[in-house]
Amino acid sequence: MSAVFIPYREVFMNYAGIKEYDIANGPGIRFSLFVSGCTHHCRGCFNPDTWSFHYGKPFTKETEDYIIRQLGQDCYQGMTLLGGEPMEPVNQKGLLPLVKRFKETYPEKDLWCFSGYLFDKEILGHFAKIMPETMELLKYIDILVDGEFVLAKKDITLLFKGSSNQRTIDVQKSLHAGVDIHSPVLVERFQHLLPEKNLGFILIHFLLVVIQRSAGRGTRSYIRNHSLACFA
Repeated sequence: MSAVFIPYREVFMNYAGIKEYDIANGPGIRFSLFVSGCTHHCRGCFNPDTWSFHYGKPFTKETEDYIIRQLGQDCYQGMTLLGGEPMEPVNQKGLLPLVKRFKETYPEKDLWCFSGYLFDKEILGHFAKIMPETMELLKYIDILVDGEFVLAKKDITLLFKGSSNQRTIDVQKSLHAGVDIHSPVLVERFQHLLPEKNLGFILIHFLLVVIQRSAGRGTRSYIRNHSLACFA
């Protein structure tokens, strides 16, 4: 029997915000969606406002249409899901139509997801057993950064993650290889994930990531509005 998914009108997912031309949450230039709702409540969380499922604005069909339209720009390498917690049950249901449409519309672009839930023990070991949406959602995710943020293991030298316990997982290789769920395929190097640009582009990319992480709000806003889109 095929899975029956909950339609938009019965799903009430809020989102905290959208970050266009993002260069900090995955390789290349990204369109990042911050969903609302997270039950991890990690100490030192960079975005505690998003813990509440009521924070932000309702995610509507109009919101989805806007995201899909904006991602048509050539400068975008892909989309990133974070928050909040994208893998909370209500958010899985709310995100599924978006990511399915994203991959169908732009199969050449990649999808990253940041989750405090562990890929093996909690996403595959629990959610996938009780929610039909979980495996369908994983089918569209290329890279998953998993694990709660642990303040005692914070490491600012890490790329695309905040603490050393977190893992960067190639979801499709892990699923297609049929590996044991306790042995996901980890991504150790990122060169092949970066856009096919020259070395200068890549150096500028990482320089702006460092600036964005350390800058004040005004500078971050300037970077967001005058980002690497001009190099596309």
